[in-house]
Amino acid sequence: MSFGNIGVVGSGIMGSGVAEVAASTGAFVIVRSRSTSSADAVLASLEQSLAKQVEKEKRSAEDADAIRRRVSVTTDLADLADCDLIIETVVEDLDVKKELFRALDAVVSPTTIVATCTSTLAVIELAMQISHPERVCGVHFFNPVPAMALVEVVRPLSASDETITSVTEFVLACNKEPIEVKDQAGFIVNALLFPYLNNAARLLEGGVASKEGIDAAMKGGCGFPLGPFALLDLVGLDTSVAILDALHAEFAESNYAPVPLLRRMVSAGMLGRKSGAGFYQYRK
Repeated sequence: MSFGNIGVVGSGIMGSGVAEVAASTGAFVIVRSRSTSSADAVLASLEQSLAKQVEKEKRSAEDADAIRRRVSVTTDLADLADCDLIIETVVEDLDVKKELFRALDAVVSPTTIVATCTSTLAVIELAMQISHPERVCGVHFFNPVPAMALVEVVRPLSASDETITSVTEFVLACNKEPIEVKDQAGFIVNALLFPYLNNAARLLEGGVASKEGIDAAMKGGCGFPLGPFALLDLVGLDTSVAILDALHAEFAESNYAPVPLLRRMVSAGMLGRKSGAGFYQYRK
C-alpha cells in the first residue's frame, strides 16, 4: 500500500519531524494541532529544518519547497478523515493516547492505518481503542527525525501482516531503516538506553564523579556522541522518568526504578533543554 495522504497528530518537535519525512515520500501531510499558534509553530519548525538542509547542501531548494507545499495544518481532528495513515506523536501518557485513539476511531475509515510514535508504552493498549485493531501498530521515530536513520516498527498481538508490511514500506520510503520489534515496554533502544541513563544518575547521586566527568568518560571511553546527562537534558527529564516508570511497571526490576535525583529535578521543573535548565543550563 502506498500512502497518498498522511495525518500527523501532535505539534511538537516529533510531529514536525515526522511530517517532514512523510512529505518527503511524495505524500500530502496534514498535521493536527490543538491550537492555531502551535500549528503555526509546526510550519515554522519545518521551514527552519528544510532551510538548514538546503544550506548544508543535503537537499535542493526545489525539493525543500515541494516538501513544504505538501504539508498543511489544522486544529480539527475530523480533517484527517481521508488519510490513509495517521501517526500520533502526542505526549507520552497512556491515558492521553487512549483518549486520542478513541477520538480517531470516530473519524477514520476502516482501512486507515493508525500508528503510534510511542517510545515505550504498550501498543496493544492503544490498538484496543480502535474498532479495527488489526490496523494499529507502532512506528517509533527517533529525535531529530530528519537526521536519525532508525525506526522501530512495533507489532502488537492484534496487528495484521498487511499493516506491518505497509508501514515498513512507508518507513523505507522515508529513507529510514525499519526494525520490527515485539510489543514490549521500551522495545529495543529504550530498554537498553534508559537503565544506562538511570545508572549514570545513580553514580552522580552517589558522588562517584561529577556530571561533567561522567559525560566525558562515556564520550571518551565509549565513543558516544553525548554523555548521559547531556542526553537526559535533550530527551527531557520528565519524559525520561515516564519511560523508566513504564519499564519498571512492566518488568518490576529495581534497575528501572528512577533514582530519586531524577524525580526531584522533575518536581523542581528542571526538565532539561525544554525548560532551560536540567543537569546543565540552557538559554531559553
